[in-house]
Amino acid sequence: MRILVTGGAGYLGSHTVVALVEAGHDVVVVDDLSRGNPVAVSRAEVLTGQRIPLHAVDVADIDALERIFDTERVEAVVHLAGRRTTGSRAQGPLDFYETNLGATFTLLRCMVWYGVDRLVAASSAAVYGARARVPSREDQTVRTDSPFGRAAGMTEQVLADVAHAQRGLRVGMLRCFTTAGAHPSGTIGEPAARGEGLLTAMGQVALGLRERLDVRGGDHPTPDGTPMRDVVHVDDVAAGFVAALGALDETDGPFSVWNAGSGRPASVLDVLRTFETVTGHRVPYRTVAAPAGTAAVSYADPALAEDELGWRPVRDLVDICADHWRWQSRNPAGYPGLIGGERPWRGGVGHRLRLVSPSAPWGA
Repeated sequence: MRILVTGGAGYLGSHTVVALVEAGHDVVVVDDLSRGNPVAVSRAEVLTGQRIPLHAVDVADIDALERIFDTERVEAVVHLAGRRTTGSRAQGPLDFYETNLGATFTLLRCMVWYGVDRLVAASSAAVYGARARVPSREDQTVRTDSPFGRAAGMTEQVLADVAHAQRGLRVGMLRCFTTAGAHPSGTIGEPAARGEGLLTAMGQVALGLRERLDVRGGDHPTPDGTPMRDVVHVDDVAAGFVAALGALDETDGPFSVWNAGSGRPASVLDVLRTFETVTGHRVPYRTVAAPAGTAAVSYADPALAEDELGWRPVRDLVDICADHWRWQSRNPAGYPGLIGGERPWRGGVGHRLRLVSPSAPWGA
């Protein structure tokens, strides 16, 4: 199938693009590059040996998106675009609601107009809330307690309502838990310069880019006092999207939700100790106050995804730390820029770049 991947130049997006192409699909990427990077798409091309068109437009721009649907002959959509964390550009709840819901509205309009009837979208474990029963099951009551979680829950509700109202439309949602790691080649991974992920922060300490790690919360009711999370390799999550896309025609109804989790929670200190063992680097840390509403424990019951999709994570915490370190140690500042005096990225549909070799270490 020819699949449109929104947010395909981002962290999860670039890995999902590789997984889809390796599964035999043609892929087209739409990404406004506010969080993604065109280098990630170019490196995905090298990894797969396939050309991957990149349209640098906002998914919420209905005129630009309609032009893409008009020219690219899209047959299905994997929707990963949206704001995931609060960064410097985020202004609070309105930022999540406007960005995430707006992109979903526009995408659905274009899908209906052009008769595209298969969609798999990313949701979040944040919909379960900080006081959720664990392991979290897809059929339990959703009691989200954060703006991001509520925006994710609203998006799920919109997609469910449209799927039930629009004849022939099939929609699947993956509730992603803590996604980490990188492609084993070390060529695509989490943009290290942002420093938002736990492993990225650990890597920055190991590389001497920061003095120590701040562990948010040390008095939780867990064995070592630090929060416990369901950490899943990004390539496993990407494989989940491929499996969900293939299972849409086999589901009982027009709308389905699956947990993209392992069911194996790890504490922050578990991750830290594994990272130290894998890398051979000590990571000094200090405990700081956790943000209000931080869940002590969050992890999935993955049984439904295994039963209906035939999917379950196959990589463990050692794999996650090793692959992440291979990526970050080679790319400590994230993706490189242009070389040879070329002009900066200006956006535009179908624009291609000459980029630093994906096999070369950063700065080479």
